Amino acid sequence: MDPHLRDLRYFVAVAEELNFTRAAERLFVSQPALSKQIRHLEDGLRVKLFDRDRRAVALTEPGCALLPAARELLRQWDEAQRAVGDAAAAEAAVLTVGLSTSVGRGLLSAVRTRFQERRPSWKLRMRQIGWDDATAGLASGDVDLAFVWLPVPEQDAFCIRVVAREPRWVAFPEDHWLAGQEEVDFAELLDEPFLALPTSAGPLRDHWLAVDERGGRCPVVGTTVANADETFSAVEEGSGIVLLAAGNAAIYQRPGVRAIPVTGLSPSELAVAWNTGDHRPAVRDFVAALPDPGLTPS
Repeated sequence: MDPHLRDLRYFVAVAEELNFTRAAERLFVSQPALSKQIRHLEDGLRVKLFDRDRRAVALTEPGCALLPAARELLRQWDEAQRAVGDAAAAEAAVLTVGLSTSVGRGLLSAVRTRFQERRPSWKLRMRQIGWDDATAGLASGDVDLAFVWLPVPEQDAFCIRVVAREPRWVAFPEDHWLAGQEEVDFAELLDEPFLALPTSAGPLRDHWLAVDERGGRCPVVGTTVANADETFSAVEEGSGIVLLAAGNAAIYQRPGVRAIPVTGLSPSELAVAWNTGDHRPAVRDFVAALPDPGLTPS
């Protein structure tokens, strides 16, 4: 039986983690599905790859023999995919950039200008991605780079370049008790219902709920929102208040909604992210075209 590359990828994950639960989380699959796939691989090879009991997982001798070969096959396949992607990108001369919110801040116009100076024949294509994917399409491979708010799930898998650091503000309906204030300490908001990102946003959801600054108190979630339109409609309807970056407070001004600064919170960070293994010159040129955080265009 010729094993699929997926089987080998699953095998390598378990071999490196020596823990089926952690390997399943790393692969974004369920543990039963992972265990079934490993058994399928063992049956096809007619060997036992792991010794496992309730407390430990260890490679067998056949497993130790397979691991370097599996890693090399996966490396070669990943390189082949990159080569195909590079050829396709060179032919199309397009970089796709993921967005989850309006970037504003003069960033896109500045990047376009500087990027085109370096690569006049290339185009930048912007793709809007819903908030259920905090990586704005990067993790799924739908985009080449992405403007993201930090932190994002599996952040170590990406290169990160911060382009803006801003205080967090709070948006609320104009008839809210906050409407008469110029700023508010976060401690005064602990009992308020908040709008939350989808749970798939992971650490970014926690950031916009300010979980780390709650002293162990669980946030009250009024409702879950998947994009900016849903967010501000929910604010107007009184479903909850929402934290946002100062720059986005300016971008999303609308009748019926007010926003003020919140003290007692760490700043928000807007960044451009790309895959650590993506070394294409066009990607490097896009990153080089980004302004420094202290020089972000207004």
